[in-house]
Amino acid sequence: MTTIPPAAEEVDLTAARALWAAGDPVVDVRSPQEYAAGHVAGAVNVPLDRLAFALDTLPPGQVLTVCSLGNRSRQGAERLARLGRPAVSLRGGTKAWAAAGLPTRTGPEPGERGRPRRSPWSRWWRCARTTRAGGG
Repeated sequence: MTTIPPAAEEVDLTAARALWAAGDPVVDVRSPQEYAAGHVAGAVNVPLDRLAFALDTLPPGQVLTVCSLGNRSRQGAERLARLGRPAVSLRGGTKAWAAAGLPTRTGPEPGERGRPRRSPWSRWWRCARTTRAGGG
């Protein structure tokens, strides 16, 4: 028997702004490039395909998921709900948020690095590949 996943609740700008103002986590599920081009101020970037892995790192509270128009964020809210985390999706996405004159940012949020963190093993792997390729 196939179970149908719960449909994510979509919220309008008024409800989304209230969640944002209350300090509930805002998760932008777009790619890092899309996020850097413009996002809801204070939102963290967790691409849709990485959402389950970041579940334990999200602060408490109902999660507001956002994307450009609301399609991917609705999928993200549904995934979070299946994992037991209350979540809603912003109807209209960041385009509606920005059009309403609500706070947005470009680039990384303060305290975030501009690029993904390197693995502590990356230097070792680079050296190992160079040594093997060079015959030594």
